[in-house]
Order: sequence, then structure tokens, then C-alpha cells
Amino acid sequence: MIQEELQKLEKLALQASSKLLEIREENEQLKQKLSEVSSTLGKREQEIEHFKNKIKISNIVDNQRVNPEQSTEMSEQINNYIQEIDHLITYLSE
Repeated sequence: MIQEELQKLEKLALQASSKLLEIREENEQLKQKLSEVSSTLGKREQEIEHFKNKIKISNIVDNQRVNPEQSTEMSEQINNYIQEIDHLITYLSE
């Protein structure tokens, strides 16, 4: 009788141990997935901020009252700055 109870308890302990191991593995997988998603989200937020800045700069250029020749030159200069900043951001993110 006591032997049977001990065997049942041992069986339950093994099942609990096995389930605990499964849950720990699942937890590690979920932590890794969360880390990946957080990283991706951070990158996307940086990209969004970058595009917002591009839009702001474009709006500044569009609102400047200068003759067309100066406007074209200024626009090209700002676009060159934006491209250089893009290169720097890419370089720094590597």
C-alpha cells in the first residue's frame, strides 16, 4: 500500500519535472522572440523618425521664399545632406 503510494508520487514528480522542463524551454523561446520583436520595433521606430525628419526638411525647403534657381540648389544640397546622414546612420547601425 505505501509502496503503491510512493510509486504514484514518484510518477507524479517525474511528470511535474517533465512539464517544468517543457515550460522552461517555452519560456526561453518566448523571451528570444520578444527580444527579436523588440529589436525590430526599435529599428522601425528609428526609421519612422528618420522619415519624419526628411518630411520636416522637405517642408522647410518648400516653405522657403527664394527664387527657383536658389530653391533647386538648396533642395539638392539638403538632399545631399540627407543622403550623407543616411549613410552615417547605416554605418553606425552595423
